[in-house]
Amino acid sequence: MAHDTPIAVRSSGHAGWVRLTHWSIAMAVLVLAFSGFVILKAHPRLYWGNAGNDLTPALVELPVSRNYRHGGWTTPAPFYRDVGSPVSAARTFDIYNENGWARSLHFLVAWFVVLPGLGYLTMATLTGHLHRHLLPGRTDLARGSIARDVALHLRLPLPRAPGGPPYGVLQKLSYAFVVLVALPVLVITGLAMSPAVSAAIPILPTIFGGTQSARTLHFLGFSTIALFVLVHLAMVLLTGFGRQIRAMTIGGAP
Repeated sequence: MAHDTPIAVRSSGHAGWVRLTHWSIAMAVLVLAFSGFVILKAHPRLYWGNAGNDLTPALVELPVSRNYRHGGWTTPAPFYRDVGSPVSAARTFDIYNENGWARSLHFLVAWFVVLPGLGYLTMATLTGHLHRHLLPGRTDLARGSIARDVALHLRLPLPRAPGGPPYGVLQKLSYAFVVLVALPVLVITGLAMSPAVSAAIPILPTIFGGTQSARTLHFLGFSTIALFVLVHLAMVLLTGFGRQIRAMTIGGAP
């Protein structure tokens, strides 16, 4: 999002540690989006609970790859004549399943979100950046404050952004949500889907209602981040692209 105050408001720009962690996480998120999409293409179905596969009903089926609404299965054949025998069925379509490299890349690049993210939270807490610039104060949440901010964002042209804090209330709410809620949920649900991690910490997938529930929440968390990034980029373009890029790269007051 972009700042919603007039150009007269001066900013000290972004601190060096903010710029460093911002670009590290931004680049990592792009790679994670790409690798995550490749992983999703192999099985574009979401479930709720601890188990889910092509033979169980899906909560949502996503229209990506040739695995979406495929031709189905041949007639299931039981292994034994006994009642309740396991069954087997062959697929009637050419499955897309080339995602081993994407899984490895996804897990590796996730560390470039986790480590800079922890560094950002540590510095934001120690320097007061979190309290002063991200968490909405009583004035921000006062009656009519959010409505005025929304109305200001709906008018074009938008005021030029100062290229750093102080931020408007919508910025604070969106940044705080991404930093304190969306990204942590993405990381934790990602760990809950890992067989190695869930074997070491069995309670982790249980917190979310099962491994498949964690996968569904992971997808919803990513969708939230993707929406935030699109709005964020749009607001940067509408409120002074050059000024904000300079502030987030070379730093200093614009």
